Amino acid sequence: MSTVLNLPIAPVAQANPVASRRLAARFGRGSVAVAALAAGVGLWYAVSYLVLSPQRRFLLPPPHAVLAQSLLDSVHLRPMLVALGVTAEVAGMGFVAAAVIGVAVGALMSQTWWLERVIFPYAVVLQVVPILAITPLLGLWFGYSTTSRVAVCVMIALFPIITNTHFGFRSVDAGLHELFTLGRASRLQRLVRLELPAASPAILTGLRIASGQVIIGAIIGDMFFAQGEPGIGTLMDDYRAQLRSTDLIAAIVLAAAFGVAVFVVCSVVSRLAVGRWHGSGSVR
Repeated sequence: MSTVLNLPIAPVAQANPVASRRLAARFGRGSVAVAALAAGVGLWYAVSYLVLSPQRRFLLPPPHAVLAQSLLDSVHLRPMLVALGVTAEVAGMGFVAAAVIGVAVGALMSQTWWLERVIFPYAVVLQVVPILAITPLLGLWFGYSTTSRVAVCVMIALFPIITNTHFGFRSVDAGLHELFTLGRASRLQRLVRLELPAASPAILTGLRIASGQVIIGAIIGDMFFAQGEPGIGTLMDDYRAQLRSTDLIAAIVLAAAFGVAVFVVCSVVSRLAVGRWHGSGSVR
């Protein structure tokens, strides 16, 4: 009879399917983003050279002209970066003020029904009234300098923070509320230990939305309130009046890149703060 040798068989390393899917998804998202950017640049070139005549090409200079004449020229780039720093400072102050006010108001609205009925209509009015219609009044009330610019940022960023905070507080699980009631928790303990942690994903979502809104508000404030140090919006208005299209587009590109960077940073901070205990903190 033949004998069968029982030799140890080395385990075959198998790839983690979940990790493989995540890697493929990230690669796919990156490829789509690069393809979209390439398509946008190609469309830009097509409009510059195929739609506009050489006499009207100054309305939309091609990308390489914007790079060579503005973004890669230190004489043109330096004042834009300085102005962008001023706008960033205004946006930062507006964001902090809007975050404090918005979270406080949203939390108050969730505590009693009558506060919600009193405050929420004003928040809606603040959102639906065009900000351009209010900016002249802000200039009359606060002057035409930094204070008015910050006020514009706060007004344009306040609504998403209030609504998301209110939604987060009202979405706390009722069973957890009953558990805190059985434990005879005070209102402050319930707020700090239950409602605020449970509402943090929604609050961070509102802050992430507001981070982009304050950039818009700061640029609008630059255009309307030109006293003091000029911001990037002030330079945009000057470039428009002087028909300096390459500098105008370069300033728009810088402002957009800054807004995207701020949004990405807020998204990363939100994901780190929430962690993996909530679905919004997981990486897909």
